[in-house]
Amino acid sequence: MSALRFLYRKTLKRRDLAYDDLVFPKTPTKLPVVLSPEEVTCLIEAAPNLLYRTLLMVLYSTGIRRTEASLLKVSDIDSARRLIHIRQGKGSRDRDVPLTPKLLEALRQYWRWKKPQNYLFPSTPGHRGLEGPISDKVVWYACKRAAARAGIKKRIGPHTLRHSFATHMLEGGADLRTIQLLLGHRELKDTIIYLHLSQRHLHAAVNPLDQIQLRAYGENPPTED
Repeated sequence: MSALRFLYRKTLKRRDLAYDDLVFPKTPTKLPVVLSPEEVTCLIEAAPNLLYRTLLMVLYSTGIRRTEASLLKVSDIDSARRLIHIRQGKGSRDRDVPLTPKLLEALRQYWRWKKPQNYLFPSTPGHRGLEGPISDKVVWYACKRAAARAGIKKRIGPHTLRHSFATHMLEGGADLRTIQLLLGHRELKDTIIYLHLSQRHLHAAVNPLDQIQLRAYGENPPTED
């Protein structure tokens, strides 16, 4: 459709054709998969090694994207201010996300084991070299391995933990604007989808069925004419 628009509007100069005549097909909108807190616990505990466990905890605690996680540097961890600095995330925008005490302790345990110097999650010898970051595919593989070991049948990837983070934050009382900033969304409309996933918001409104009084089935049945 984009090619047709370019052909008629730019190449052939067909000003008699409006953009409404060349409409993009609608794509179905699907709600993202979200894990329950219990499923997240099983996922993290099923991680086969400390690297994967730490990656999963970072993803769930911050809601960052897998590429952002793979490019984190040791210097981005601000333990004094309890922040993690995300440098040049999607859209070339910087932002800060909170560093919780539980995640800080996990990162300290990981650091004592791995002792990274530059990138928080450095690559292994023979791949990108010791001075380079891991591939974002490693982050994806960490989720897949842990999900298989935990027996979780849902389609899970790094973005699943991002969706779960946002949904659980919303259920915990965080407002949409705060979640928007934490996720790095440019538009609030990209964050509103989590209203459809939040159990707190789904059950906040009173259902009309619960407002009417019904006799039990078989109790005082209506007479037939």
